[in-house]
Amino acid sequence: MSSKKFFLMFVLITVLSLVAAQCGSAPVPTAAPKAEPTKEEAKVEPTKEEAKAEPTKEEVKPESEKITLDTIVGTEPRSFDPSKATETTSIFFIRQMFVGLAAFDEKANVIPSLATEWKSSTDGLKWTFKLRNDIHWVHRSTDGKYEDLGIVKAQDVVYGVKRTLAPDTASEYAYVLYLIQGAEEFNTAGAAAATEPVTDTKTMTETVVATPTVDIKQLADNVGVKAIDDTTVEFTLKQPAGYFPNIAAMWVTFPMPEKAITEYGEKWTEAGNIVTNGPYTLKEWQHQASVYIEKNPLWVDAAKVQIEVFGGPINQEASTAMAMYEKNDIDIMADPGWPTPLADLDRIKGDPELSKELFIAPRLCTYYYGFINTKPPFDNVKVRKAFSAAIDRESLIKSVTKGEQLPAHSFAPPGIFGNVADNKAIGSYMIMDKYADQVTEAKKLLAEAGYPDGAGLNVKLMHNTSEDHAQIAQAIQSMWIEAFPKAKITIENQEFAVYLTTLLPATADADKPDIYRMGWCADYPDSNNWLNEVFHSKSVQNYSKFYNKDFDKLLEDAAFESDPTKRLKLYEQAEKVFMDEAGIAPIYYYTYVNMYKPWVKIVRSPVTGDPVDKWTIDWAAKKAARGK
Repeated sequence: MSSKKFFLMFVLITVLSLVAAQCGSAPVPTAAPKAEPTKEEAKVEPTKEEAKAEPTKEEVKPESEKITLDTIVGTEPRSFDPSKATETTSIFFIRQMFVGLAAFDEKANVIPSLATEWKSSTDGLKWTFKLRNDIHWVHRSTDGKYEDLGIVKAQDVVYGVKRTLAPDTASEYAYVLYLIQGAEEFNTAGAAAATEPVTDTKTMTETVVATPTVDIKQLADNVGVKAIDDTTVEFTLKQPAGYFPNIAAMWVTFPMPEKAITEYGEKWTEAGNIVTNGPYTLKEWQHQASVYIEKNPLWVDAAKVQIEVFGGPINQEASTAMAMYEKNDIDIMADPGWPTPLADLDRIKGDPELSKELFIAPRLCTYYYGFINTKPPFDNVKVRKAFSAAIDRESLIKSVTKGEQLPAHSFAPPGIFGNVADNKAIGSYMIMDKYADQVTEAKKLLAEAGYPDGAGLNVKLMHNTSEDHAQIAQAIQSMWIEAFPKAKITIENQEFAVYLTTLLPATADADKPDIYRMGWCADYPDSNNWLNEVFHSKSVQNYSKFYNKDFDKLLEDAAFESDPTKRLKLYEQAEKVFMDEAGIAPIYYYTYVNMYKPWVKIVRSPVTGDPVDKWTIDWAAKKAARGK
């Protein structure tokens, strides 16, 4: 359903839109398009009765009659807490249940959401967001009753940002907010230091000296975010950053319900406790079993939301999902579940009906293998480059993934501002004209590193549990064994939540694999989100433990450079350093390889995940297909 022509057109449109956006991001006053004025924006306060919508007919429907989009949830969500979510499944559901200041449209442009408009000061250091006042906090009880808890205010945004940054929250994504004044200082502050003994080197006696206590409250007060009034939030940055509205669209900046968090603590995101402000609420979360969200009848645009229930069982087997799809038990094979299984693609493409339901298109993601750069033998750049060069990406795509992916030789994919996907000089050792030449280069590098033909190497490759990831791992394992016949290469897998913990930089290297599988998809379409936020030395996402001062400096300079041409050059240089040092082995740039029943009409969002509230179902056709 896609072609190279479609792909090039997609990339051109996306890049042009990004460049246009960047050209307007110099430190001069800028404003987002203003949403259509509502009664509330005209300063007419709704009555209590107006604010609290009357129950609709849909609310009292029998469960069997609620318009439901059935899917498979591919893995247990790690957290529905916007401060703590890190992986695709959790973020997908969070974006259905919560709205933030900004969002992204179908062309990856940043657009207003909770905010109606924003502007920056002349020096680019202050960003002011005006909020709409018709978005409400809503609580759904376990028996399905809805309660309006009032309008989302600027103070809720301030609370959310500071909660993400608070050391006690331990947010793995807090570092993306370090461009805000005082954010890094607050986030990295230790607990109040205890007293500790100090030794006098002359008398060799110990004296207990009280170390200074860290003033956490003062550090929190110093963070550059404040509510000017109920509908105005102001951010103060350390340096100008024209892409800041992209950051404001990330879930870690979302407003958060302080009262619910205070009352329920870590359990505030459980069904029956959670308070949300988006088009859906949490209906059910049976851990390791199922997740369902339900349409929020108090949502400002509830009348435009057709799908009333979305979700399904949690299942890690793509083959099971495919079987359910073919029996009409589920409507889609897509996020937050499983894409079309690799083993079924040839059959699907050859089937006159299933082939019409197959959707393939470019996606802003990169599939890669990471090396633990601090763990021998992969602390040697020649070993890393050898293993990366010995991957036949073209063959893998043609014979295994079969989804029209593109061989990757850099991290950021086409469509991301600052990507170098069309610069084949970068990472050229991964994409030579002949794979045999890559193997020759890989053997040479490995011999120079002291491991001729892999002699003496005992390498563990790990991936999260998945049939598709297993197929890819086995194919690449075969390539490595053929290139390095004297090496021992084994494969292991772990359930996703355990896997993420294993990969954390703080986990001891002895407990890590040598090589791991990972993918990265755009949080926003800028290389800052890719290179800086994943592989900067300070990033908690830096599972490879790639530490390079030159690389860090290039990213820091790019993050605060207002000239888009200079930013592009800096990212090009950073990608070159990253690939020259083989911090990772990029394998392919993703495509969507999804299945949709003919009664499902989708709206695609390449950055934030598909907005279920904008999808529709031919309900009569679905029921007929199920014999009902």
